[in-house]
Amino acid sequence: MTLERQGDARVLAHPLAQHALAVLRDAETDASTFRHQLSRLGRVCGYALAPEYLETSTVDVQTPLATTDGLRVTDDIVFVAVLRAALPFVEGLVGAVPQARQGVLSASRDEATGMDDSGEFPISVQYVNLPEIHPSDTVVVADPMLATGSTMVAALEAVLDGSDPETTVVLSAVSAPEGIERVADQFADVEIVTASVDDRLDENGFIVPGLGDAGDRAFGTAE
Repeated sequence: MTLERQGDARVLAHPLAQHALAVLRDAETDASTFRHQLSRLGRVCGYALAPEYLETSTVDVQTPLATTDGLRVTDDIVFVAVLRAALPFVEGLVGAVPQARQGVLSASRDEATGMDDSGEFPISVQYVNLPEIHPSDTVVVADPMLATGSTMVAALEAVLDGSDPETTVVLSAVSAPEGIERVADQFADVEIVTASVDDRLDENGFIVPGLGDAGDRAFGTAE
């Protein structure tokens, strides 16, 4: 299960990830199926991230017949969900790596103000609840959509305020080139992992072809 380098991002081309993404993109997918597939994609992403970013330790294991060596993933892992769309996404990640500590934060665009000439939105961070982050940790900040990058930059600023984890990963289902560039420019040491680098942003800052508003589609609040 490889992560393929595509510019500043690493793209998960695994067929199960791409299958889930195809269902997520489909405008006819209902909310229940959307949540299920977003969780499924998160689980596949968790399995892909493990050999690349997670630490293991050697342990003694007593089998019914003998003692042998085994490997276990350490608990130096934190998953942060950007509310609300990332909740089912992170549910899948935790299914793959259940020992992970979890945090949440709420960061949202000011849609009324709109996108400025530089392609950024004003972002409001209303709520942050994170576990203690240690220097040995890998922190994965998950949001299904990396569009302009404005929300993710605000989320990273909140997560990294006063902490310096060993590795920080931005994880998305779909990303726009503009968002990848903005995150990479402002956080050079952060890894960006996505299931797809899409074509572009439209004039309203939405990813094309994208998958619509992941929060509205997952929770059935789309008009």
